[in-house]
Amino acid sequence: MVASPVQAAAQTRQFAIEAQPAETAISQLGRQGDIQIIAARRLTHAVRTNAVRGEMSVDDALNRLLAGTGLTARRTGPGSYAIVARATPPMSPRTLTQTSLTSAPSVQAPVAAAQAASPAAEAAAADEEPAANSEILVTGFRGSLAKAQDLKRRAVNLTESIMAEDMAKMPDLNLSESIQRLPGVAISREGGEGRNITLRGFSPDFTRTTLNGMEVPASSDGLDSGGFTINAGRAFDFHVFASELFNRIDVQKTQRASIEEGGIAGTVDLYSAKPFDFKGFHVVGSAQGGYNTMTRKVDPRATVMISDTFADDRIGFLLSAAYSKRTVYQEGFSSVRWTSPYVNGDSWADTNPTVTGTPEDCGAADRLDCLWAPRLPRADFFGNDQKRLGLTGSIQAKPIDGLTLSLDALYSQLDNDRYSYNSMEWLLTHGTPGNFVGQTPLSFTVAPDGKQLVAAAFDDVTSWYESRHQTSTSKFRQFVFSGDYEVTSNLKIDAMVGKARDTADRTELRFYARSVPHYYAYDYSGSKDVAKVDYGDYDPNDATNFVNATTPANRLNNVVKDNFTAKTNATFTKGRFTAQAGFAYNRRLVRYSEAQGELPTFDPSSYMTAFPYSHFGSGVVSGGLPTFAVMDFDAIGSSGLFSGNYTTNVAAGWEVVEKTTGGYGEVTGEIDIGSMTLRLDGGARWVRTDVESSAVISGSPVDVKRHYDNFLPSFNAALNITPDLVARFAYARSMTRPGLASLNIAAPVFEYTTRTVSNLGNPALKPYLSNDFDLGFEWYFSKGGLFSVGVFKKNIISSLTTSVVQQSVPQEYWAAIYADPRYDASYQADPATAQYTFYSTVNSSDGNSVKGLEATLNVPFTFLPGALSYFGIASNYTHVSARDSTGLSPNSYNFTAYYDTGDLGLRLSINKRDDYLLSQPGGNGHVQERKYGPTQVDFSAYYNLTKQISVNLQGINITNERERIYGTGDGTQYLVREFSKTGAQWFVGARYQF
Repeated sequence: MVASPVQAAAQTRQFAIEAQPAETAISQLGRQGDIQIIAARRLTHAVRTNAVRGEMSVDDALNRLLAGTGLTARRTGPGSYAIVARATPPMSPRTLTQTSLTSAPSVQAPVAAAQAASPAAEAAAADEEPAANSEILVTGFRGSLAKAQDLKRRAVNLTESIMAEDMAKMPDLNLSESIQRLPGVAISREGGEGRNITLRGFSPDFTRTTLNGMEVPASSDGLDSGGFTINAGRAFDFHVFASELFNRIDVQKTQRASIEEGGIAGTVDLYSAKPFDFKGFHVVGSAQGGYNTMTRKVDPRATVMISDTFADDRIGFLLSAAYSKRTVYQEGFSSVRWTSPYVNGDSWADTNPTVTGTPEDCGAADRLDCLWAPRLPRADFFGNDQKRLGLTGSIQAKPIDGLTLSLDALYSQLDNDRYSYNSMEWLLTHGTPGNFVGQTPLSFTVAPDGKQLVAAAFDDVTSWYESRHQTSTSKFRQFVFSGDYEVTSNLKIDAMVGKARDTADRTELRFYARSVPHYYAYDYSGSKDVAKVDYGDYDPNDATNFVNATTPANRLNNVVKDNFTAKTNATFTKGRFTAQAGFAYNRRLVRYSEAQGELPTFDPSSYMTAFPYSHFGSGVVSGGLPTFAVMDFDAIGSSGLFSGNYTTNVAAGWEVVEKTTGGYGEVTGEIDIGSMTLRLDGGARWVRTDVESSAVISGSPVDVKRHYDNFLPSFNAALNITPDLVARFAYARSMTRPGLASLNIAAPVFEYTTRTVSNLGNPALKPYLSNDFDLGFEWYFSKGGLFSVGVFKKNIISSLTTSVVQQSVPQEYWAAIYADPRYDASYQADPATAQYTFYSTVNSSDGNSVKGLEATLNVPFTFLPGALSYFGIASNYTHVSARDSTGLSPNSYNFTAYYDTGDLGLRLSINKRDDYLLSQPGGNGHVQERKYGPTQVDFSAYYNLTKQISVNLQGINITNERERIYGTGDGTQYLVREFSKTGAQWFVGARYQF
């Protein structure tokens, strides 16, 4: 058991410790003596210690506590001790003198308060006669696994953790990519980089994320083709932050009353480094160069951290900075969804094409109209120049004994500069060519199932070549002031106040250059993902073949998210039980706005240029992809076509404010059941949520306010059957608040002749509610080994659904309706008296059950001889089942094999998830739209040249895994919408630590 370490040696302290089990007593003595104590559980289990009362030195207190127990204390450093077994029969307190507490070998200690020792440190502490001058350290990846496992073992609720391997050194280059290695976690990627997480089968909105103790927002933009736009929802964009800024991540999978509400799936807690984590002066610096096989460019990445403690370790400061540039090319081929003329409501032009194969009958007058064909077959290029900057600062102080104050600041900025080029051929609508649409079918090849037009040739096809330039900036700022004060040996009070603000801005300028009609043929018979194309004698690289250009997008988008948190907790400890109570207030604001620029039509021939990137598609298919002419954005910028003026779209803007006020009570304790120890935690949380949704409708400001209350009980039990075997059970009522799109009231559509309302958010929505059950077993074996298996079930008892509801129009909208120029009293649609039919989101009691199994196996091969003992594996598997759950992969697994001596480390990691649902129904007539579950393979290696300098090599996506989105057509088909690759990323660098 470990308490916060400070140098305390000869000072006298006031102690008040009852005779009780050793584990609890040692923890109390560590806190009251303001020292760090390491003790192996196998030594202290079932041992009772003596009472210690009065003012005395730490050494005297330890002597009295352990007298007659067969244990003794050895000093391992200033203010730190190890509990070991006596090599001789127990001595009386009178004969155990100061000379018994001589300096012992150095044992690496954890750096965070309340964090238990690693298995290797426990073994060192338990050694009766360690060799003189030996040093026992657990470092590198194996050490981080051991620390994380120890946190999991000690926690009363089900918790998974990731610990930094060293100062400013998380084990992956991206936070989400680190988190995905935990059981139950899968991630969604954009441009080859993790962005959002799916926890236990739930979409990202169901996971709550905190940073340094407060819930925080994080938003960025994305590629429309990948399903991402600017994030105005609850999902947390993990790629906004540099991973080097953090030294610990906890994932709380079961609820406690002391954990704030909001995440049915769970809560992710992020922690940045603090100066009291590292005693004394430290400097860490690292630099890497990254090379991507697709871009063939070298990108820099650098980190520096300075930390120091002084004034007898009562004051400390820490500063860190991380900067990286990343060039991303996402290249591939797309259909932009498949559809059929029959589903689309039209038909092929009647040109009597040559047909190979037999179309299936779907009820259309012409069976050819039943065939699914690509809407806009195209070659795709998405290029992004990304810059990411992260800064942290932390000041900590202990002005008086028992009081610790912390001020933490974090700033992060993510800049994206994206150029996208797509060579779309117009098969979107079917019929007689003209006005840049339609085509003349020449030949059709029908797939064996009779449903798909696997190959076709046409005349009179128009190219709609898209060129898009997007720039975006995401800025995150957080300030947190916190403190904890040990009022007495039994009573502790902690409090914090914090503010976080995230702004995400995006500008977009997009053009379609439209060509003269020409021959075009595609053929998917050789690949279900990438078609071979043939243009005949038409040249898509000749700018003179393009005769018209339109501007479909010239806009600005802005999202502001602002969170404020204030909370306090009081903790009272008596013997083996702890009572805790607290209060929390949160204010969350989300504001969306947009502005529109000019949308001219012009002759594109003078503003087009050759495709600007070499080796296009060489990493996608053999021989690459066909190039084409694109818009020259520099030429357009100097052309005078655009004035640069934008008009705010007031009707599209909206704001949602949530205020939550909550309190809780919780009791934690442990009791002995024979030779077993049962650890218990139970409590309840009450919270009131006030919602305010605002927008301008028909020129009238509309403000809607609603509120609801929730009572959330929770219970956790962890039974230590043996020191190495833990059984767990948990129950909780959890909640997730409605998505912000459901609360947004902007841009509703009122139809007065039919008295209907659509596209209107519902601020009266209440949250999703779930009854959660968990059962699991954990076996900690060997030196750092773990096998665990658990099952969970989440019964969703309240959810959201889209429904048709007959009701009165809420009074808040009356003024907007009366101000609408389309409204007329003759329609007999007065909102004050008439009932309207609403097509909107409402709460539903139709439940859904999410069930799952999680298994973990971590094995360090310490039982093998020689060099083989440095090998090990870390692995986990998750199975989740639920009805029509967006983002859910039924199966996922992680496997890591490593070799780690402390001076040399190698690691190969494989992450795999099943395909998962994006939407149901899908667009353009598809039953579902799904995303391929990739297999991500990463590599890492390091070598310590000296104690201060190491070199490293890291590979991300070393197999150049594909990304793929597809539709299921009538439910039985596989019709690819997007197929792309982003290349393998390699980093080579060096690291210095003092």
